[in-house]
Amino acid sequence: MHAKPKHTTQEEHETTIVTAAIPASNHHMRTSNRRKCICISTTLTTILAIALLILILALTVFKSKKPITTVNSVAINDINATINLIPLKISINISLDIKISVKNPNKIGITYHNSSAALMYKGHDVGNVPIPAGKIGSGDTKQMNLTLTVFADRLLSDVDVYGDVISGNFMLSSYTRIYGKVRVLNLFNIHVSSTSTCDLKIDVLNRKIVYQRCHYKNKV
Repeated sequence: MHAKPKHTTQEEHETTIVTAAIPASNHHMRTSNRRKCICISTTLTTILAIALLILILALTVFKSKKPITTVNSVAINDINATINLIPLKISINISLDIKISVKNPNKIGITYHNSSAALMYKGHDVGNVPIPAGKIGSGDTKQMNLTLTVFADRLLSDVDVYGDVISGNFMLSSYTRIYGKVRVLNLFNIHVSSTSTCDLKIDVLNRKIVYQRCHYKNKV
């Protein structure tokens, strides 16, 4: 007795083809996903390596350092003081030449903003001069020659000035501040500043500075 051959219908044939095709499709998708994972991992590793390199450079070679301000000299340019007893009136004119230097110890330049230098009498601003914005190159030192003059009208409201001028010892303080930024690897800015304060005692009668002491403060 011969078995009759089994005929496969068209629907069963299509099902067989589709079923047989699935494993090949899955293999292709797995291969594609694996390649994507490798590509993403490589990209992330590269980004992390670059970020780490930038961080190391920022903390070592390009680490921001404080600018250093030094007052090289303070000299009297002009001084004139007169006192009238009746009526009581004082006229005073003091002009100082101050030479300062600002050193940039960084591997990159410092860009500083508009600033000013001031003369202070017992905490009050009695004279100032602007310091224009500029730039100090890597490892360079910027020399600044400033002339500061006391504005007499700002002193007249302080009664202590009469006693100081009569005694011959006139106390002043000079204050200078330079502030700006250091741009590290063209990615981010570090703000820096440097200030100097000099306490001065001026002998009005002999037209000379008899005492000078300077203080410095640098920040980053």
